[in-house]
Amino acid sequence: MQVKRKGIKDITHLKIDNFAFENVENSNYLGSILNADNKMNIEIAEKITTGNKAHYANSKLIISKLIKKNTKMKMYKTIGPVVTYSSETWTLTAKDENNLRIFERQILKKMFGPVNIENVWIIRNNMEIDNLIECTYLQTLNFTFKF
Repeated sequence: MQVKRKGIKDITHLKIDNFAFENVENSNYLGSILNADNKMNIEIAEKITTGNKAHYANSKLIISKLIKKNTKMKMYKTIGPVVTYSSETWTLTAKDENNLRIFERQILKKMFGPVNIENVWIIRNNMEIDNLIECTYLQTLNFTFKF
């Protein structure tokens, strides 16, 4: 794979002696997706998908009313590293930050469940979720989100 500044894609193959190496658009290296355009949105979407798989594997425990809030937060903190692995190298756009926020809030809303106000069940909004927890996993990794 050749990464170029102007996005010119050269389809020629690299030849060394009798070996020919093909030119690829995307490559997976140590859990990170590298592409010719050097954009992170493909990798971030892949990490969010992996985080969803980890979340749904434990969804019965996360939704359960029998488990304490502290235990649920410990479980949540095991899902965070699945999403943020190799995040030190990401260059985030506003859309990528928003997608990460949506993923995080989706898990937290399911974890804490709806609230009963005057016999009406209401889904918690983002401000209520922020008040329930001290800090989210993404905020501990210096992802400072501005609302």
